[in-house]
Amino acid sequence: MEGFLAALVVSFGVIFVAELGDKSQLMALTFATRFKPIPVLIGITVATAVVHLASVAIGAGLGAVLPTEWISLVAGVAFLGFGAWTLRGDKLTDEEKRKAEKTNRTALVAVSVAFFLAELGDKTMLATITLATKYGWFGTWLGSTIGMVAADALAILVGRMLGRRLPEKTIRYGAAILFAISGLWLILEAVNELT
Repeated sequence: MEGFLAALVVSFGVIFVAELGDKSQLMALTFATRFKPIPVLIGITVATAVVHLASVAIGAGLGAVLPTEWISLVAGVAFLGFGAWTLRGDKLTDEEKRKAEKTNRTALVAVSVAFFLAELGDKTMLATITLATKYGWFGTWLGSTIGMVAADALAILVGRMLGRRLPEKTIRYGAAILFAISGLWLILEAVNELT
């Protein structure tokens, strides 16, 4: 699997897993209790597409100037860090909950703005930058955007079905393990390229 397809599949998988139990997934649940799911998903998609486009631009720029083996090494260490970050978990602050629950704007604008701001500097943005350095921008952008929207759609669906009771701890541990495996794989790949 090479090129576009590899970028699409890998970035979809990584971002989908990274989004599980993330603060934006909690925001999606909160917005879905106030608004209809379709405008919430459209708002998430718009914000995610914009943030991840900026992320892949940064990542592609770095990928053009850094040697691939060092990119793999840094990416592997970053993924181990993302795993630790995932174990720590995310919580919505009272202010974030209040904004999600008491907004007067339309659902689309409210969700788009909230998600855009929440994703700046988030682990999914950083993971997208990391993936773009290795896999290229378009497939990474498309895969990461679809992966995040799919994870948030799943949160909305499951949250509505289960009365907002998700096994957060189990999801966090599973996502952290997958990040650690990906990180170790990238580090081993980099060490093999360097030797």
